[in-house]
Amino acid sequence: MQGSRLASNLGIYVYAGGAILLGVLGLASGDFATTWQHVGPNVPFREPLAYLTAGIELAAGLALLWRRTARNGALTLTLIYSVFSLAWVPKALVNLGDYDPIGNVFEQLSLVAAGLVLLATFSPTGSAVARRRPFFVLLFGICPISFGIVHIVDMPGLLSPIPGWLPPGKMFWAYATTMGFFGAAVAILTGIMAPLAARLLTAEIVIFELLFWIPKLLAAPRNHFIWGGNAISIAIAGAAWVVADSICRDVKRAPAQREAA
Repeated sequence: MQGSRLASNLGIYVYAGGAILLGVLGLASGDFATTWQHVGPNVPFREPLAYLTAGIELAAGLALLWRRTARNGALTLTLIYSVFSLAWVPKALVNLGDYDPIGNVFEQLSLVAAGLVLLATFSPTGSAVARRRPFFVLLFGICPISFGIVHIVDMPGLLSPIPGWLPPGKMFWAYATTMGFFGAAVAILTGIMAPLAARLLTAEIVIFELLFWIPKLLAAPRNHFIWGGNAISIAIAGAAWVVADSICRDVKRAPAQREAA
C-alpha cells in the first residue's frame, strides 16, 4: 500500500525536486535561472532578490515533501512561479511576432497550474479551492499548445538536439513530439483519453531531459545556463506528472462516486 501511494504521488516529488534544484542553483550562483526567470540586470537589489527567491524555492520545495507543510509549499511555489510568468508578459506584448517570450509565459504558467492542482489537492475536501482542481487541470492543458507552437517556430533548430542514432530519424521525432504536445492538450482539455495523454506528455518531457539537458550538463558542468535549463525542465516534467497523477486519481475514483450516488 505504501509503495502504491508513492507511485501515485511521484509527480509531487519530481515537482518538488525541480524547485529544490532551482533554489540550490540560485544560492550557489547568486543569480536567477537565466532566460526562464526573467529578471533584468537593472532591477534594484537584483542579487539579494535572487538569493531570497532561491531560499523561498528551496524551502517551498522541501515543504512539499511533508504532508503537514505540503499545502503551504504548493501555495508558495504557485505565487513564485506566477511572478515569473507575469514578468514575461510585458516583453511578450512588445513584439507579438517573437514567440519566445510568449513561450516562456506558458512554460512558467505550466508550473503555476501544477502548483494550483497541488494546492487544491491538499486543501480540505469540499473547500472552494479543492472544487476548482478540474479547472486548474484545464489551465495546465493550455500550456502544451504553446509547447507545440515553440517546436514549430524553432523547427530548424529543433533538429540539432535530437540524437542522430535515434531511429527512424530526426525529422520523424521533431514532428512526432510536436504533434504529441498538441494531442496532449486536446486530450486534457476535452477529457478524451486524458490519463494516457497526460502520462505520455510527462514521458515526452522526461525523455527530453534525459536526452538533451543531462548530456549538455555532463559536457559543460560549470555552465549556469545549462544548470538552469535542467532545473526548469525537471520542474516542468514534475508539473506534467502532478497533473497526470491528478487526472488518473479522478478516473479511479469515478466508479466509486457513481456507486455512492
